[in-house]
Amino acid sequence: MSAMRKALALLLLLAGALATAQEITVAAAADMSAALPELVAAYTKKTGQAVKLSFGASGNLTNQIRNGAPFDVFFSADEHYPQQLISEGLASKDTLYRYAVGRLVLWVPNESPLDLSKQGINALLNPSVKTIAIANPATAPYGRAAEAALRHFGIYDQISSRLVVGENISQAAQFVESGNAQAGLVALSHALAPAMKDKGRYWTVPPDAYPTLNQAAVALSKSRQQDAARKFIEFLRSPEATSLLSRYGFSLPAEKQ
Repeated sequence: MSAMRKALALLLLLAGALATAQEITVAAAADMSAALPELVAAYTKKTGQAVKLSFGASGNLTNQIRNGAPFDVFFSADEHYPQQLISEGLASKDTLYRYAVGRLVLWVPNESPLDLSKQGINALLNPSVKTIAIANPATAPYGRAAEAALRHFGIYDQISSRLVVGENISQAAQFVESGNAQAGLVALSHALAPAMKDKGRYWTVPPDAYPTLNQAAVALSKSRQQDAARKFIEFLRSPEATSLLSRYGFSLPAEKQ
């Protein structure tokens, strides 16, 4: 009987180890909704580690983490959110990694009559533009960047009544991609994503028009899979990961904008 108990205990330990290795959960800013699944596919192929993704606005995800959401890793479009979690004891300071700098673009469908190359942001003043999609500035870094850019160019007051606000930057991109908005201030990563890149045109908003979108990842303190979480963040430093992020328009933090 003792031998059977030992064998059963060993089987339970093995089962627990396998379950632990099976999956980590990553909460990620919505601007990563196209790039991150590709990163995960490459990582899983390389390591066998399964990764579950949950996308949302960085501010909303931060609040979910504060409320006990069972995430292992957090990708934020604004490094200040992970820094807040570190200061609150909810994330591990030594794992904080600024993996990219995001870019904001003005995107319109191919059939739009707007000439973005000549008019830039002022194209939004055209009366044909009835609605302009942005992310929610209260919770989404790209929404704050959009509002800052509109104020920088002095047109916010003129077009604010035409803004339609998405819960996150993915929803803002969907509004303009689907035709529910005539233009949108969205992430360059969405403009370059397979779902949108052949459907429209974009103008890159000058980076000095809005606060720098320093994006950072961090392992969360309450994760039961600390080792796996840290290994996934470490993968972001690899040439394979940085090359993929570059394809989606993300700059490396060391690069000049």
